[in-house]
Amino acid sequence: MTKKTPAPVLVRHVIWFGWKLVILLSFALCFFALLRLHFSSENSASSSPNSFSPARARSQISRDNFHGPPKIAFLFLARLNLPLDFLWGSFFENADVANFSIYIHSAPGFVFDESTSRSHFLYNRQLTDSIQVVWGESSMIEAERLLLATALEDPANQRFVLLSDSCVPLYNFSYIYRYLMGSSRSFVDSFLDVKDGRYHPKMSPLIPKGKWRKGSQWISLVRSHAEVIVDDEIVLPVFKNFCKRRPPLDTSKGKLNIKLQKQHNCIPDEHYVPTLFAMNDLEGELERRTLTYTMWNLSAAKMDNRAWHPVTFNYADASPIRIKEIKDINHVYYESEFRTEWCRTNSTCVPCFLFARKFSRGAAMRLLSEGVVGPFEASSLLGNLS
Repeated sequence: MTKKTPAPVLVRHVIWFGWKLVILLSFALCFFALLRLHFSSENSASSSPNSFSPARARSQISRDNFHGPPKIAFLFLARLNLPLDFLWGSFFENADVANFSIYIHSAPGFVFDESTSRSHFLYNRQLTDSIQVVWGESSMIEAERLLLATALEDPANQRFVLLSDSCVPLYNFSYIYRYLMGSSRSFVDSFLDVKDGRYHPKMSPLIPKGKWRKGSQWISLVRSHAEVIVDDEIVLPVFKNFCKRRPPLDTSKGKLNIKLQKQHNCIPDEHYVPTLFAMNDLEGELERRTLTYTMWNLSAAKMDNRAWHPVTFNYADASPIRIKEIKDINHVYYESEFRTEWCRTNSTCVPCFLFARKFSRGAAMRLLSEGVVGPFEASSLLGNLS
């Protein structure tokens, strides 16, 4: 006679078997989910034209593995075209093409060709993966990183100069080339920010307050420092979250303006690079000053919309006497640090500035007529500037 298994025991076996099956299926589902996530992230990174991968953004060729002279990469941040293209065309005309490269970040879809530019040096030099840039937002930093990443693909590029669409050179190409190549340091304006209160406490601990810096966004870099910016995956996300521009005053919003003006205010492009380099302990490798001169409107009225905005140089402002005054500047004083930065390259005293902004077309024409960037007959362009 067969002995029957008690019903409670049988139920327990069934329940135990069911639990084992559920656990096994759970592990299997988790494993396949992880595999799917891994492959989908790889595919999205390789297929999205705007995804930013530092490892993919430049070739893996060693920066020393190239033949020929080292080059300066001129990186232009433009809203659309380059209105001073005629001046830069003359500047590059007097240079050896083996000594420079040109990269332009413009509005998405804008193309530099014979219909949009007066200099053949600029034809097709625009980035194909440019983004829409808004002043005072992190998109400005991302555009700079795109320029650097593209320029790093050429191992001959050993110096990287960031310029606006209103910048002008104060010397000819050969002088600027010797100046930059003669220094093993980057030129990055960097000082303690103790007055503006732009540091957000929520940036800590990823960005310690003691590493918070401020400076001009117009930088000149050696290759290794350009790579630090392109490879950054820690500081930029913090900036995107906590370094944002306060909305401007809007009289139509009435009392709402009071609330808006209490929001934290931060201008990312004035803080990102110097703060990143301070966090990487690179300040000892820098000349902590910019090479681009800016004349500021220091209005005393706090509510004056023009306060602390860069002044535009017009024809009258670009006189030989005024340009010589800028060229003769040999030091910069940083009030927040009680620091005087004497302008030197390899312990040799040099002029502080190689470039200046913001210049109108008329002011740029005067530079040409005075032969600042090299020999040129300015009258030949008068018909093209209307």
